[in-house]
Amino acid sequence: MENLKERTARGLFWGVLNSGATQVLNVVIGILLGRMIAPAEWAPIGMIAIFSAIAGNLQSSGFSTAIVNMKQPTDNDYNAVFWFNILMSAGIYLILFMAAPWIALFFEQPCLTDLSRFIFLAFFISSFGISTNAYMTKNMMNKEITVVNTCALICSGIVAVILAFNGFSYWSLAWQQVVNALILVIGRFFYVHWRPTTRIDFAPIRKTWKFAMNILVTMVINTLNNNILTFIFGKLFARTPQVVGNFFQAFKWNTMAYQLVSGSIEQVAQPVLVEARGERLEARDEQEIRVFRKMLRFTAFLAFPAMFGLSLVADEFILSTIGPKWEACVPLLRILCIGGAFMPFYSLYKNLIISQGRSDINMWLNISQIILQMVLIFLTYRHGIIIVVSAYTLLNIVWLITWQWFAKRLIGVRLWDVCKDTIPFALISGVLMAVIGWLTGGISNSYLLLLVRMVLAVVLYAIIMKLLRVKMMDDCIQYLKGKKIKE
Repeated sequence: MENLKERTARGLFWGVLNSGATQVLNVVIGILLGRMIAPAEWAPIGMIAIFSAIAGNLQSSGFSTAIVNMKQPTDNDYNAVFWFNILMSAGIYLILFMAAPWIALFFEQPCLTDLSRFIFLAFFISSFGISTNAYMTKNMMNKEITVVNTCALICSGIVAVILAFNGFSYWSLAWQQVVNALILVIGRFFYVHWRPTTRIDFAPIRKTWKFAMNILVTMVINTLNNNILTFIFGKLFARTPQVVGNFFQAFKWNTMAYQLVSGSIEQVAQPVLVEARGERLEARDEQEIRVFRKMLRFTAFLAFPAMFGLSLVADEFILSTIGPKWEACVPLLRILCIGGAFMPFYSLYKNLIISQGRSDINMWLNISQIILQMVLIFLTYRHGIIIVVSAYTLLNIVWLITWQWFAKRLIGVRLWDVCKDTIPFALISGVLMAVIGWLTGGISNSYLLLLVRMVLAVVLYAIIMKLLRVKMMDDCIQYLKGKKIKE
């Protein structure tokens, strides 16, 4: 019988594998589509991304998160969420279908009427798989999640590439989203033994309403946070869509990179922290702090070298993969990657706070952040896109201090301990990437430069971790060898 530590290690392993496979496939598909679709043709997808994302938030309404936060959810809990999601999604899709002409008018892009109506089908289809996804997350079926996500990405990617090759432009990206949603739903039902029934009882919905609504508001705020710049640029630069396309491309690669880490954390953090909370008794604070700090170290161990490394190779990566036509997005990508190194920590703090049943704190922290971001954008947009993105990135880094303050109040984890767990990885990664950049600056061939920098970064970082006897490195090696992880 696995203990909590072993289940966490297994969950993190499959979480990393899932996120790694997801991002590798996204990179391959993104490269192919980036070469076949011009920057201006990506703009329509970026302009309406915020509507699809918010609609996706509304369809789940936070009840799937509420299920994961329960100690022992019942079949009736899953069934209630299943039917509520479908009914909610059908109503939202109808509203958005009717609003499509106004969306097109707002962005001055007539093509958005038909395009948005089709893309919005993806979130309605997804509603059939929300309960099964919650079931898999609650039961830490991370291996099965990896298989389903990988199959969905491969199939939807193939469809998108074939359509793009045949000249379907942004429609290929739309079909990619719809096919991906459909296969995710089918795959989840294949692995989950639970099945919905026609007996509809919304009592579990009413029971968790307040908690779920706090989660819903937070999800919407996070969506605004993640898409606000693309949305605003879509309006400000409607007559120069290549600017929107360049930002959307930089934002996409940055998000894909940090999701490699945060996606791994998301799959295990909440169920593990909920279990740690239940096991702790008199030693509750020590148990939770120990689990949380280990996750902090794991996050820092991966996030800083990955994101600082992408910032280092941004120029040659873009030129070697999607081509010179995207060169204007390189400065934006470099800036976003610095902030992206800190984004996985938001996932960890969020799951800690939610595991304590304090979805209200999670909600208000996100609301405050989006308000500050809007103020910053208003104050800086006249100075150009680089200044806006820089201010946005700096705020996202500094705002983590507020999350830490609440984490201290809830479980007692100290800022000094958090700094000890994370700053060394940031300093080592930053210095290492700077040295590699200096050593390889004389290489002119983009392909060779990309390869040399990537190999040096991985090898030297692993050597440094081993020489410093970093326990996180030893834990990873022990797990891969099939050995028990020591405290």
